[in-house]
Amino acid sequence: MNRKLRMGMVGGGSDAFIGAVHRLAAFMDNQIELVCGCFSVNPEISKASGKSYFLPENRVYSTYQEMFEKEARLPEGERMDFVTIVTPNFVHFAPAMMALENGFHVVIDKPITFTLDEALALQSKLEETGLTLALTHTYSGYPAVKDAKARVARGDFGKIRRIYVEYPQGWLAAKEEDTGNKQASWRTDPKKSGKAGCMGDIGTHAHQLAEYISGLKVTELCAELNVFVPGRMLDDDGAAFLRFENGARGVLMATQIAAGEENALKIRVYGEKGGLEWRQHEPNTLWVKWADRPTEMVRVGTGQMGAAAQHNTRTPGGHPEGYLEAFANIYRNFSLTVRAKMNNEQPTAEMLDFPGIEDGVRGMRFIDTVVEAGYNDAVKWVKFEG
Repeated sequence: MNRKLRMGMVGGGSDAFIGAVHRLAAFMDNQIELVCGCFSVNPEISKASGKSYFLPENRVYSTYQEMFEKEARLPEGERMDFVTIVTPNFVHFAPAMMALENGFHVVIDKPITFTLDEALALQSKLEETGLTLALTHTYSGYPAVKDAKARVARGDFGKIRRIYVEYPQGWLAAKEEDTGNKQASWRTDPKKSGKAGCMGDIGTHAHQLAEYISGLKVTELCAELNVFVPGRMLDDDGAAFLRFENGARGVLMATQIAAGEENALKIRVYGEKGGLEWRQHEPNTLWVKWADRPTEMVRVGTGQMGAAAQHNTRTPGGHPEGYLEAFANIYRNFSLTVRAKMNNEQPTAEMLDFPGIEDGVRGMRFIDTVVEAGYNDAVKWVKFEG
């Protein structure tokens, strides 16, 4: 196959923030083109958005159901290859399942679904169809994060003992959902966001990053969830103690009421011989710490990092590999995997290095578990089931 992959989109109209991010990321490596979409529940917004994206009128749809049905009937040389779903959480499952039922690969925002049962249903459908799904846990796409994972997996630090991951934001320190802020409105509404607010939105990122870098799964946790802003319906702050499968212990903090903070994601991992630290505010730097020698500052794009980081690095040293590039790495690796499968080739390990259905299911388990533990006045350890 010698062509770009053809992408459809559900959500992501011209009035939506995250849709533009997805399009920029998808197009960055010249592997993907947008060919169709249902960009809004409002048909007029969908139509206007499609026009602004220079799509033909007959490929701009009023509903996602219409899009999947009509695209599936098009010749193979015209129809979309995959769909990107960029909607609030409660509109993730139905279009994802319909896409898989009609033979389309899927890229989807996190958390993957509204409930754990929906995530498990998608997992079963993927196993049945053999199709590919990517989940946009953006932070696992950074080159320095790839290098951190490789160093841990190589055993540089010995057995991992401690993991600290924190994600403070301040944008919900006031009741933004009452000001017409669309992003705040759906994220704080349990009918649209699900059973968790802050922990579902950014706590899942912190959990996925801890498991991704360490290569370890959380087996149980105890937690505290808080609602600091009066009248808010979902948690806007929380913390959890984590127990990992190898006996390691961890602490996870996520908050959206840390007034003055922007997007200060940070992770530290410590083993028997040393550890590492990475901060999203300074994404090109990985700090590698040792018990018996000075701390190393390892920089992206300078030849100091291994093959996994280099595969996901685009620019020379000193040019920050940021949020959009990390997002694009997920799209690129996903597209390379889909392309390899279409050519009846085996995707390489580098191609397959993107979050998928297992991350999605574990994210939903994390939400269920942290909510069960977090609203219990007594200290309660809750096991990850399944």
